[in-house]
Amino acid sequence: MPCISAASIIAKVTRDREMKALDEAYPGYGLAKHKGYPTAQHLEALQHLGITPIHRKSFAPVARMLDRQDEV
Repeated sequence: MPCISAASIIAKVTRDREMKALDEAYPGYGLAKHKGYPTAQHLEALQHLGITPIHRKSFAPVARMLDRQDEV
């Protein structure tokens, strides 16, 4: 179906543009490069730079960090 293919391409391009803008707003996480997927670079940045407002609280590494904060 051409319309489904087109929608998929539009969604990817839109996501890539949004991740580039977020990369500028939150430097150091490499969002423009890995598009928010949990790469080793992203997980390391999360540990060193902390959680941002754009991180999903349901994302397991973020949830664990939040749980540890609650324990303190």
